[in-house]
Amino acid sequence: MFIPTLVLWLLSASPEAPVTPPVPVEAPPPVMPADVPPLTEAVRVLLRLTIDSGGEVSQVEVRESGGTAFDRAAMSAALRWRFEPARQGEEPLEVRVDVPVMFEPVASSPVVEVEEPAPPPKPEPPAFSTTVRGQSAAPPPVAVGDFHITVGQLADVPRNSATDLMLLAPGVMLANHGGEGHAETVYLRGFDAGEGKDVEIRLDGVPLNEVSNAHGHGYADTYFIIPELVQSLRVTEGPYDPSQGDFGVAGTVEYQLGLEQRGITASASYGSFASRRLSLVWGPPESTAATFVGVLLRQGHGFGPNRAYANAGLMAQTELRLGPETKLRLFGASYGARYGSAGVVRETDVVDARLPCEPDADSQFFCLYDPNQGGASQRHIASVELTSRLERGGRFVQQAFAIARRMRSRENFTGFLQDTPPIGEAQRGDNTEQSYQGTTVGLRGRYTPGLTWWGQPQPVELGYVARYDNVHTRARRLRDKGGAPYATVFDNQVRVTNLGAYLSLRGTPLEWLTLRGGVRVDTFLFGVEDLNRPAEDRQGARIPEESVEAYGFFASPRASAEVRLTPRLTWLTSAGLGARSSDAAGLSDAEFASYARVTSGETGLGWRWGDGPSSLELRSAVFATRVSQDLVFSETTGRNQPMGPSQRLGAFGSARFQWEQHLDVQASLAWARATQPLPGAPSWRLWDGAVLPYIPQVLGRVDASWRGTATVARQPVGWSVALGHSAIGPKPLPLDRYSESIFLFDVAARARWRAVELGLSVENLLDARWRESEFNYVSNFRGPDAPASLLATRHFSAGAPRTVRGTLTVYLDLQEDRP
Repeated sequence: MFIPTLVLWLLSASPEAPVTPPVPVEAPPPVMPADVPPLTEAVRVLLRLTIDSGGEVSQVEVRESGGTAFDRAAMSAALRWRFEPARQGEEPLEVRVDVPVMFEPVASSPVVEVEEPAPPPKPEPPAFSTTVRGQSAAPPPVAVGDFHITVGQLADVPRNSATDLMLLAPGVMLANHGGEGHAETVYLRGFDAGEGKDVEIRLDGVPLNEVSNAHGHGYADTYFIIPELVQSLRVTEGPYDPSQGDFGVAGTVEYQLGLEQRGITASASYGSFASRRLSLVWGPPESTAATFVGVLLRQGHGFGPNRAYANAGLMAQTELRLGPETKLRLFGASYGARYGSAGVVRETDVVDARLPCEPDADSQFFCLYDPNQGGASQRHIASVELTSRLERGGRFVQQAFAIARRMRSRENFTGFLQDTPPIGEAQRGDNTEQSYQGTTVGLRGRYTPGLTWWGQPQPVELGYVARYDNVHTRARRLRDKGGAPYATVFDNQVRVTNLGAYLSLRGTPLEWLTLRGGVRVDTFLFGVEDLNRPAEDRQGARIPEESVEAYGFFASPRASAEVRLTPRLTWLTSAGLGARSSDAAGLSDAEFASYARVTSGETGLGWRWGDGPSSLELRSAVFATRVSQDLVFSETTGRNQPMGPSQRLGAFGSARFQWEQHLDVQASLAWARATQPLPGAPSWRLWDGAVLPYIPQVLGRVDASWRGTATVARQPVGWSVALGHSAIGPKPLPLDRYSESIFLFDVAARARWRAVELGLSVENLLDARWRESEFNYVSNFRGPDAPASLLATRHFSAGAPRTVRGTLTVYLDLQEDRP
């Protein structure tokens, strides 16, 4: 027999954190191992438990071994324990605690008859404080560039949309030449990832990249995501996690939703250029952060002609407990937008004041050629996720999702250059209309069996994805006058089935060494109906349609090794293969579909101090990447086109410092050189070759927020000030040209008394005249009868000037009244 002793205490105490510790609810004792001799002295096993926000033990590690048999018995029992979760106020938290389990010998004594003991008094909860970890467990990083970013106080920094939250990861730059509602162009890790071609984007498991979109393969519009509902992001730079799928060339970005603030929060903003914003988010006080409703309305005239926009979105989620071991999440979103776009202008025309606006410098800088540019977008999402906790600590997660999507955009990059009109007619213009309409349905799942080998937990995860897309994608040329279509560039009905599976595992063969690895396998079946074939050919009349079927397959192994040099310093090396699927528009019948293969490696250091309300984390790494088939923007088609292999060499460093609930600062600096390798050059010469255009080599970013409380007229008033700063180095352009450097400063301040808060934000504080996108090519915007020049020149889309916005926020039905 034995007497188990259960004592809980902190990894690092934090007496200042107002946290209620977890309370044991159900703690069955471990079973004495059958294959051990009778004990002569006590055996102690020290376990480290991760207790999630539901009070369940999600992970068990052996910190001090009592022997293999005793370790297994202690872990097997711990996985069955349940707790009332730790809480900060009324908010459930995840914590990590150390638990010693004692196996004690039984003293021999004569058999005697004893009375049934009286029920013992209810034990008092242990008195200890705990470390706040957030709502959900962040898995160990697979690379130095694997960031689990909690937004927290940095939500105070001015941002136009949830897309801007990507700037919290190092080496990220965003640009937009299409208007307020058009997807952002993402620059990450030395890649011009376009609007999603090289970066996989997900929303709590729901994929957002769109296959064979007319605007660009992989197009991912995140403008519909309500920023107030984004609790955290996981940005995995590089293809190092087996769960990363299609388009994860430069990396993967996953938005993780949640609303920590319970009650109703209503916010109204008004600012420069008649910008209006109204948001309403609600989290029922009796529920967790996973239950919320949010509505967001935006409208404005824009900062120049033809830049007006209007959009509205709704997101709702509820989490239901179907039993002690099962929970169900239901999520839905609906969104619609309409926006105008000024497109690009020639820099020489701006300097010479030739544009159809007032001749002053500012009017010319923000002017345009073609007022028929802009777009519209609609999106509807439904998702169901079922999570079941299994015996021995395993978990099974099943998710089903459906997406209905429609978009249309009109752009003109070259003016009157490409059209070949019928004899005797004038040039009709190069305005391009790109449209996309379709549905996506799919399943995702993962299974963690909770295995233990040699007395240690060995995390193993099996996952799968099944996705089916049925879309209609089309590009047409429009007349400059009237906007009627006069030519079809392509018109395809595309059906794509993607089936994928992955296996990942993690082991600790030595106390200071952790190995992770896995492999992912993806298959694609493409079916394309080309609806733009000629009505006749050399053999006579024919049906103007044609079918194409193709198949693709690729396997992607990934691995990493983590060496703990000291308790706080870690050296992490990662390597992996990734892939981008084929654009169905470029396939031929019965083809084994080619795909872009990426090979990437990274090594670097991570250091962390503190796990409580104050902490400092530093990371730095160097990386190298090769891509077998890259894409580059083409002004003649208005989308990305193949350009052959490419390679990258780069490095980054990041730091985040948090001091209690007062100060949160994050800073990063990244450098990357992207080149097209010379023919026949060895693969290790990653720095040689022609520099790829449009990709900045140096990126810097600082986000900071300071919060405090002041007393005004004997009343507590909460306040905050925030700063966001972006520094972007010159970008190489075609024909050996370079763009200008960009330095932007955004500031915000807020004050709150009881349930009312006033805020003021200023974006582009110094009112810089900056160019959000820059190009260098041949164009003709002087008219259909003007002779076209063959001389390439600089083109740009103007960035927003200084923008001031005031905000009134009211907090209602809160669980606690905070200043």
